[in-house]
Amino acid sequence: MKEWDLIIDDTLLDGSWNMAVDEYLYQSLTEEAHTIVRFYAWKNPTVSLGYSQKVLEVADVEFCKKHGIDIVRRMTGGKLVLHHKEVTYSLASSDTEVFTATLGDSYRIISEALMKGLDKMGLTTSLASPAPQKYVRGNLPCFSYPSRNEVEVDGKKIIGSAQKRVGTKFIQHGSIPLEENDDLLTSISFLEGAGEEVRMISLTEALGRTMDFNQAVDLFVQGLGEYFGVRLMRRTLGEDENEAVRQIQKDKYGNPNWTFPNP
Repeated sequence: MKEWDLIIDDTLLDGSWNMAVDEYLYQSLTEEAHTIVRFYAWKNPTVSLGYSQKVLEVADVEFCKKHGIDIVRRMTGGKLVLHHKEVTYSLASSDTEVFTATLGDSYRIISEALMKGLDKMGLTTSLASPAPQKYVRGNLPCFSYPSRNEVEVDGKKIIGSAQKRVGTKFIQHGSIPLEENDDLLTSISFLEGAGEEVRMISLTEALGRTMDFNQAVDLFVQGLGEYFGVRLMRRTLGEDENEAVRQIQKDKYGNPNWTFPNP
């Protein structure tokens, strides 16, 4: 049975730190097959941008400043995501035997594995069909439409994900809302002016009961282990690793030149 690293950050962390940790985990991969799974949470409501998005086209920056909402830019592509009262996951791997060597296949496989965790919560889930072209080509936020092979419940997106892959190495991370945040997302992302709505559903709304971070993570870990037939071994980052993360945070994710290069 393969063993994967499992990192659970159950304290609330700054967005720039969260993005720096994910990049460090991705950078730490070698040609040797290795997989790291991480679950984490956010200290403040935080907007994350896809790496090529122009911030002023997708986010109301003044609204964010006024309401204490942080903004970070991801290393992955995709659409704007509001991270707030959620479980966030990342999976970094160089194991093509498990995940294949293509973005599309690995994306679908990870979605199916996360569905095992949702199944353990009692939810009936499905993989979404391709999103309409106005979403693919436009500036609508991630949770305005489910995309191909994202996870949905009753036609609404419950997990939004993005992936970066170079050769055999990739990282995929995604947002799993614990509670509804439609109004805040609408205010941040110009949805109301575009005549669009949020097509998302939170765990609490889907279940009809409260689901907290630790409960959800425990079930996702069980589901991942069963789906892939692996043992997830919990560990924490060492001091040298944390120092490397701090440097990435300073140089990149905490640097306005990375976050706002093309406003």
